[in-house]
Amino acid sequence: MPIYEYTCLDCESKFEKFVRSFNAPAEVQCPHCGGTHTKKGWSLFGARSGGGTAGVATTGSSCSPGSL
Repeated sequence: MPIYEYTCLDCESKFEKFVRSFNAPAEVQCPHCGGTHTKKGWSLFGARSGGGTAGVATTGSSCSPGSL
């Protein structure tokens, strides 16, 4: 399911919406002001590359087979 990024042309707020298909209705309501004058674009998805360890705690101990 693609995620579209919308910009409300009435209040200029930005929001995202899950869309079931490319043929979805063009009229989307802004969650901030209720306006239906919106501009649709693609939202970029997040992907991890490079095998980074961000957010992983390290303890300094070894995880080699056979060690206790």
